[in-house]
Amino acid sequence: MEERSNWGNALVKAYIYIEGGGEDSDLDIRCREGFRKLLLTCGFKGRMPRLVACGGRDAVHKDFSVALDNQGPKDYMAMWIDSEEPMLDIESAWSHLQTIKTVSRWRKPATAQDHQVLFMTTCMETWIIADRSALAAHYGSKLQQSALPPLENLEERSRHDIQDQLVHATRNCTNAYLKDERSFEILGKLTPDALKCLPSFLRVLRILTKHL
Repeated sequence: MEERSNWGNALVKAYIYIEGGGEDSDLDIRCREGFRKLLLTCGFKGRMPRLVACGGRDAVHKDFSVALDNQGPKDYMAMWIDSEEPMLDIESAWSHLQTIKTVSRWRKPATAQDHQVLFMTTCMETWIIADRSALAAHYGSKLQQSALPPLENLEERSRHDIQDQLVHATRNCTNAYLKDERSFEILGKLTPDALKCLPSFLRVLRILTKHL
């Protein structure tokens, strides 16, 4: 399952199937670019995975499952998705997935392991809200920082609250937050130091450092 990377001549041995994009080619490109920039900032230049924007959650699971059945012995396959709900144990990925109504019918592939599920807990917007410097630089003086939730225990908050508060805090900005349409641009500007307050980010960083 070797193929040439889009970002160099090295053979790709890792594939990450991402929740996002899927509606059109432009959105796919923006999705992959946002995650690519984040991974580069995290220090993975020269060992980048192939990023596959799948669209919705069910499509991610389907594409990941098919790829897992056909992977080579040294390939690393993973899904990168929102956790949807706060996690009692961030290491027990598949157990968590079985507790979420939206994925209760997902089949766990026989060979799938917990480290092959990468979570943004509870959603991408949690990671975005965690980097206040990136938010201020991206949105400018009209960003209402007082409308954002505190950083303490950020991953314990409902995804709906997180998303609503981000939309509210940017409502007066010319580039007010819109999920998908504008989310991937700010994702690509996040910095590892700001995200290290999030257990889910530290887990992703640890897993990818080992497998890429």
